[in-house]
Amino acid sequence: MATQRQDWFATLKESAITAAVAGVLMLPMIGLYTSTRAGGLAVGTRWIELAAGVFLVFLGRLALIRIQNGDRLAPILGGLLVIATGFYLPLPNGLLTVCCIAGGAIIVLRSVFVWGNSQLQASANQNDNPTIAARVQPFLKKYGPWIGAAVIAFAIAFPWLPFADRRLIDLATLVLIYVMLGWGLNIVVGLAGLLDLGYVAFYAIGAYSFALLSSNYDLSFWACLPVAAMLAAFLGILLGFPVLRLRGDYLAIVTLGFGEMIRIILINWVEFTKGPDGISGIPKPTLFGLSFSRRPSEGTESFHQFFDIPYASVDRIIFLFYVALGLALLTNAFILRIRKLPIGRAWEALREDEIACRSLGLNPTNVKLSAFALGAMFGGLAGAVFAARQSFISPESFTFIESAIILAVVVLGGMGSQVGVAIAAILLIGLPEWFRELQDYRMLAFGALMVAIMVWRPKGILSFREPTLRLHEPDGKVGK
Repeated sequence: MATQRQDWFATLKESAITAAVAGVLMLPMIGLYTSTRAGGLAVGTRWIELAAGVFLVFLGRLALIRIQNGDRLAPILGGLLVIATGFYLPLPNGLLTVCCIAGGAIIVLRSVFVWGNSQLQASANQNDNPTIAARVQPFLKKYGPWIGAAVIAFAIAFPWLPFADRRLIDLATLVLIYVMLGWGLNIVVGLAGLLDLGYVAFYAIGAYSFALLSSNYDLSFWACLPVAAMLAAFLGILLGFPVLRLRGDYLAIVTLGFGEMIRIILINWVEFTKGPDGISGIPKPTLFGLSFSRRPSEGTESFHQFFDIPYASVDRIIFLFYVALGLALLTNAFILRIRKLPIGRAWEALREDEIACRSLGLNPTNVKLSAFALGAMFGGLAGAVFAARQSFISPESFTFIESAIILAVVVLGGMGSQVGVAIAAILLIGLPEWFRELQDYRMLAFGALMVAIMVWRPKGILSFREPTLRLHEPDGKVGK
């Protein structure tokens, strides 16, 4: 009994110290704020929000310590208490309600996960059972096609579900654009093992190619789409040539400079790109020549006039969602197929060991150029869809932070994992955009989400994947 009291006393003491340190760090960020008044800037206080944040840190640290000590009941009760606080206590800020609900759910799930993992580990030690990853892989291999078909069916029916409103469909389109970007960068980073911090350059080239061609030559979205992809791929080859002998940090620095160079060119070449003013009035995609505008241009017919149905502005957003979904599925099918071809296996060989790759007779120059070109091609496709969605682009849409976000999607999803990249795009793009109205805390929530993934899944959400080629099957048979 005395030992348990000392254990609880040490836990409360450490939790209190952690909460005090967190209170000092949160004081300038949450406790204080500035506002504009007649006499200049005035400093205001938010003591209730600060106290709530300190309480959450205290309770979260207390729960984590109890989880590490093997206590299951106390963390679960604490998590349920935090969730109830978020639902029933009228907190002064919407972010605190979200933090209470999310934090309590994380505590409960973490406690259940640790307990379940300990049970599996004990069972594995007793019965020599395989690890969790070894259990999940056969499950995904067996039921993966069915799960994928269910996800595709849900995505197709998504715009027509009762909860899918205009904002949610538009947000889903943005998530699909970043899924395409993540899969394109996954070729360079996840498969070929080349660190690229300037991927936003290909994104910008695709967007500006469609915007300029449609504005100056009155070309449609479908005519500009392959041109944007080819121009981005050509730019990827141009980038690949100078950096063929670079690896690691040096490659990252050069690609970072390349991305910034493209952005500076877009700003300064005013006669061609309109500089910082950007390009507006970018046309939307059409369905076999049928536009989705209320008043189509002379000589054309709208979708609603052709089918004799009432006009609805949401139809344009739904159609753009299906365009993004179709291109994303095409991207996924292409990458899954090419990974099984010799060029895909050459990327993986280059990632594992470039010297061994050379000894096998592979040409690293061609392998790198193919990775840069194909990755850039999908970046160009995503850029064209982004320009069609926004109807306005400017160089400010293609800053370094975009490259960092796309790289974060790849790394946190699990390098080389298609499904992991898609899940990471939903978490890192969908959730922060969903809480966009909380402008002051949006990037704070984004950083907290990345830290949480790095703590619990340091190798990515799906850090394991089925090898492209097996020399021997698990049962001892020779693989194909």
